[in-house]
Amino acid sequence: MKITPVAALERLFTSPSPQSEWFAASFLSQVPFTQVEQLLTEFQTSLGAYQSVQPDSGGYLVQFEKGKLLAQISLNEAGQIIGLLLQPRSDAIAPTQAIQQLQALPGQTNLLIIEGDTELAAHNADQPLAVGSAFKLAVLAALQEQIEKGDPLRVSRSDRSWRDVVELRPEDKSLPSGILQTWFDGALLTVQTLATLMISQSDNTATDTLIHLLGRESISSSYPPANEAFAPRNQPFLTTREAFALKNPENEALLKRYQTGNIQQKTQVLTELASAPLPDASVFDGQPVLLDVEWFFSPRELCELMQKVADLPLMSVNPGGGLVNPAQWQRVSFKGGSEPGVINLTTSLVSLSGKTYCVSATWNNPEAALDETSFLTLYSGILEGLRTQE
Repeated sequence: MKITPVAALERLFTSPSPQSEWFAASFLSQVPFTQVEQLLTEFQTSLGAYQSVQPDSGGYLVQFEKGKLLAQISLNEAGQIIGLLLQPRSDAIAPTQAIQQLQALPGQTNLLIIEGDTELAAHNADQPLAVGSAFKLAVLAALQEQIEKGDPLRVSRSDRSWRDVVELRPEDKSLPSGILQTWFDGALLTVQTLATLMISQSDNTATDTLIHLLGRESISSSYPPANEAFAPRNQPFLTTREAFALKNPENEALLKRYQTGNIQQKTQVLTELASAPLPDASVFDGQPVLLDVEWFFSPRELCELMQKVADLPLMSVNPGGGLVNPAQWQRVSFKGGSEPGVINLTTSLVSLSGKTYCVSATWNNPEAALDETSFLTLYSGILEGLRTQE
């Protein structure tokens, strides 16, 4: 008898020893089984014993002793998991309470909550921290600007269009997340497809393709620093492949030159990195790795970038990553980013009554992996608090 999604979720959270055979090879090629085991252990530690699962908002609400998860799961014909998204859901949390909880976390944190043009809450809101893939908002903003206004720096064509077709090049292929790294060289993709994959699946190869298409300088100009005290940053603007290569232990000599160089010297290192090997993805399975090789943005800058692109249809393909119920909002636009020691969540929301919000929060700790479940639960509670205050 074929297993149902509900039964698959129950098995996942009640079995003392999950089995890799429950997952399709296509899933495990994107998410190593060791990472799945680590995540399940983290949920059990944070949320307590499993209690029940019920259909909810196109997915499933999984209830635990001390909390709940919103789950989206897809199975193949053999009953194996081919898609799985698990996001903590929380009761409403007041901004002051959220800031207190953030301040208690080890490492550095920041937060900004905006309603319209009004700042509702701020905690280190102008402090840039490493934000992982949330930097892709800057790439999308630069693309949007080129399409709407042309390219004033003349780094690339000024008649950019969402319909433009780009050829997938081997030198743009990066590590996951995403799918394009497995596609054949020369595959044809529209700019809109690349942008949609970059945001909805955080596809790194799509991102690097767009960075090279737009030009690093165009991207850097899309986000004037919210606070000049923290400028300049992110120069030269890294591709994901370059960041991965710099973190590869085999490329230590290039890393040291990059860390000590000025902008021109760093640019030369990036040129040499084009032929340097990428690390095995397992390098990033455990403790933080070189958090100085990252993309650094403040919550204020991320909300400003999000404001530029929030109404693009592609921003709602992955609405909130499961952190909110999209049916309870007019519009939800989301981008997050994470690696060991780094997590950022940035969301733009329009309430049913028409109020607009932006919430951006970041946590960095170079000394240890983060309790992402607790952070996601806290952030989800902030969003729920905004909804229930309507």
